[in-house]
Order: sequence, then C-alpha cells, then structure tokens
Amino acid sequence: MKNYAPYVAAFLNATIVGLSFLFTKIAIGSTSPIDTLGYRFLVGWIVLTIYMKVFVKEKLVISFENKRLVISLVSLALFYPTLFFSFQAFGLNYTSSAEGGIILAFSPALTALFAAFFLKEKINVTQIFFIFLSIFGVVFVFLMNGVVLKMSQGQVIGIVFLIISCLSISSYAVLARSLSVSYRPIQLTYIMVTFGLIFFNLVAIIQRTIKGNVLEYFSLVMKPDFLMAVLFLGGFATMLTSFLSNYILSKLTASKMSIFSNFSTVISILAGAIVLHEEIKFHHIVGSIMIITGVLGANFYKGKVSRRLKYPAEKNKPGEVLR
Repeated sequence: MKNYAPYVAAFLNATIVGLSFLFTKIAIGSTSPIDTLGYRFLVGWIVLTIYMKVFVKEKLVISFENKRLVISLVSLALFYPTLFFSFQAFGLNYTSSAEGGIILAFSPALTALFAAFFLKEKINVTQIFFIFLSIFGVVFVFLMNGVVLKMSQGQVIGIVFLIISCLSISSYAVLARSLSVSYRPIQLTYIMVTFGLIFFNLVAIIQRTIKGNVLEYFSLVMKPDFLMAVLFLGGFATMLTSFLSNYILSKLTASKMSIFSNFSTVISILAGAIVLHEEIKFHHIVGSIMIITGVLGANFYKGKVSRRLKYPAEKNKPGEVLR
C-alpha cells in the first residue's frame, strides 16, 4: 500500500485543486483576487498552526548558518505561493481563464525539463508521449469550448504573466524535490503558507488603505458565501494541497508529480456539471480520456531509465534533517 500512497496523494491533490476553481469563483464574486488570497492563506496558516502545535507537536527550527539552505527556502516560498499566484492573478486580468488553463497545462512538460537539467531525473520517450497526450487533452477541451487566442497588447502582457506563473510552479516543484532531503513535508508547507500569509495580507491591506476602504477587508467574514469559500480554499486548497505536494515530491520525481496537475481539469469539469449544472459535451469526454490516459501512462509506464533521488541522511549536515 505504501507504494501507492504517493499516487493516492497526487490524485487527492488534483481533486482538491480542481474543486478550488469552483470555490475561487464563489469567493471573487464578493471581493478581489488579492483579498481572496489574503484570507485563503490566513485560514490555511491558522489550521496548520493548530495542527502542528496541538496534534503533532511539530517544531520548525531553521539554521541560519547554512546560508545556501536559507536562500533555497526563501526561493521556494517566492516561487510558490508568491510568484505563482500573483502572476496568475495578473495574467487572468488580461486573458480568459480558458487561455490561462491552456498555458498552465504546459507546466508538467516544463517541470520535466527543469528536473532533467537540475535534478538529473530521466524519463523515456514513451513517458514524454504520455505527458504531451495529457497536455493536448487540456488544450483540446479549451479549444473546443471556443477559445480564441487574441494578440492585442493586453493579451500579450497577460500571456507573459501566465508564462511566468507557469515557470514559477515548475521551479517550485524542482526546488521542493531537492529540499525534501532536509525538511519534512509539513515543515516545508508551514514555511510556504506563512510566507503567503504575510505577503498577500500585506498587499491586500495596503491596497485597501490607499483606496480608503480598509475596514471592508475585515468585514468580509460577515459574508457567508465568501467565508465558506475561503474556509475550503484555506483549509484544503492551500494548507492540505501544499502538504500533499511536498509529500509527493519527497516520494516521486518532479515530472511524475506535475503531470497529475492536468487531472484537475477533469475534476473541474465534473464539479461544474454537478454543482453549477454545466453541460458535459462530447469533447469534454474525449479530452478527459486523453488527460487520464496521459497521467496514468506517464506515472505507471515501467522504464529502466527512470531515476529517483536518493536520500542519504548521513550526508546531511547537523540541523538540516529535522524530525
């Protein structure tokens, strides 16, 4: 069962991410994306802090003597959640959500490229085929929905922002994979969520202070729909998915983990049909089959050239492996 645990975690992670689109749509119906991110990470931080202090009594100790490790931790938190969510939000201001989905669907291929270069992970030709089959499934769904890629100046800016967002999540996957040697998944999660808490709440409060309506930011908790949405986004789509991602990356290669992200498209289609009563068309089914086949093929195809990182604890310096 332990051999399948990372795959179960990856499936659960993709499911939560797929549902997060629905709850994000509900949340931004009451306020801005930045406000939503601020509350999202606030809820995530509260839940995670209670879990660490009360249930597992986990302690996080960072040795600042190892400057390289500290820089890696800061870089991790910058890539995800800071840069990823920021440029995703800015990019979607200039493009459609469908166009954003198409661009971000290429992150697994980019992650595989980064992992091959920086971590020396190897994948075979058949696995590459399955990765691009999954990507094509996402692109196919969006294109059949009638997406028209415009090339206005604003559109170009939005696409550039989304590409940066895509680069950020791929960089995070590779960096978290390497840092899993020195830190447990729950510890990496706490660092990331704390960074997101400070950054997005600070930006949200500064923006509202400039506009002169800062008190409205704190009154958002009085809106039931918004509160329900951010409770899910903070407790599950932020805290839990961050933990699951860090856990998966400690067990699977970065390229294998990232390909599961495209499965969230299938979940979002199902969620839209069940909750919002959106119609499931033939191209949704075809695209979903491509995505699922690609995910399964890339992860379960047996090839001798696949390589996993080794974790020799005896090579880590004192204070780097925290139990």
